[in-house]
Amino acid sequence: MAQKQENLSKNQKIVLDYIEKANQPLKAYSILFNVQKKGLKAPPQVYRALDKLIEMGKIHKIESRNSYIACQNSSCQLEKATAFSICESCDKVTEISNHSLSKYLSNIKDKNGMKFNRYNLEFFGLCKKCKV
Repeated sequence: MAQKQENLSKNQKIVLDYIEKANQPLKAYSILFNVQKKGLKAPPQVYRALDKLIEMGKIHKIESRNSYIACQNSSCQLEKATAFSICESCDKVTEISNHSLSKYLSNIKDKNGMKFNRYNLEFFGLCKKCKV
């Protein structure tokens, strides 16, 4: 899904373009290896681009896989819940866009009264294809 790339640096555009074209989550060093011909030569260049793209809501980090995926929800906002379904067999990752889940989580506070600004939830199971 091509997203607006206004206000992105050259490195951010290169990294975002590569992630958007991928059909699976990508690790930072895999991104680096594949974009070196476009001028990104060092890990800090890729990590800075990844951090900024996450901050902008254009990509998400799949924590359990230490990998990155393009945002699949055009109305995604950082203060909303970000949730993913991850197939334990084929590793397919899908972003879950569920208003009820977001609304429920937006009201949760910890025992000290801290209200959370953002979430990264990962649900594991088997996709329809792997269930068969």
